[in-house]
Amino acid sequence: MSEIKTNTTVILPIHKMDETVASYLDKAIKSIEQQKVKPEEIIVVTPTGLKVDIVAPEGVKLTMVENGGETDFCSQVNLGVQSVTTDYFSILEFDDEYAKIWFDNTTKYIKAYDEVDVFLPIVLDVSVEGKFLHFTNEPVWAKEFSDKLGFLDNDALLNFPNFQLSGAVIRTEAFKTVGGFKPSIKLHFIYEFLLRMSYYDKKMMTLPKLGYKKTNMRPDSLFFNYYNGVAGEKIDSVEARFWFNTSRKECYFKNDRNIKFDRETSFIQ
Repeated sequence: MSEIKTNTTVILPIHKMDETVASYLDKAIKSIEQQKVKPEEIIVVTPTGLKVDIVAPEGVKLTMVENGGETDFCSQVNLGVQSVTTDYFSILEFDDEYAKIWFDNTTKYIKAYDEVDVFLPIVLDVSVEGKFLHFTNEPVWAKEFSDKLGFLDNDALLNFPNFQLSGAVIRTEAFKTVGGFKPSIKLHFIYEFLLRMSYYDKKMMTLPKLGYKKTNMRPDSLFFNYYNGVAGEKIDSVEARFWFNTSRKECYFKNDRNIKFDRETSFIQ
């Protein structure tokens, strides 16, 4: 029996390296090793000069990409996508894990739904202690959020903005065509990207009974900093609303326009 090919690359952005990161990273790589069907390649994106020791699973190509520019999450992923040669890619954060059946089943869904550009997982959000917190991406299955059950459309996004793209399988060309992630959009950059995909008529769906385990609000993570004010990144409710509204306005433009938040001139009521 011939080996099943995923035609998928995993992009793994890493911003720093210490004992904690190394511990999480080991589990992330093992979640790839445990796949029945493995990705074609792992692209690790790091700041220039950062040493990362990773052994790729057997049969999986490993590529290291150094980022000499901005190393925020959006920029790291955008740079990684430039090196992707497969038709699809997936984002794995170093403190997260794929369910064992993920690539086996997504490969089957890609074959069955060739028109779909983004396959979203059901995300199992856990605390740093590994305790269950909640699920993300599952509301799209509620009938009132989507005209076509399981598909994420513009109406669903306008009704429910909280979605997660880590673990998702994304068509590489579609990501590039709509302009990738916008580093200028804080807090709601995932929402803005999904709105833009919808505006450009890209098809998105959530896959049932597939999982991606995400460590939620890990200390020193981007969203922990946004909510807790670490390193001056705290975003209050007024600014959060600004970025939410800005996402709805910016989703019509492919290019990142480097939006700045100014409390005095904000249109927030």
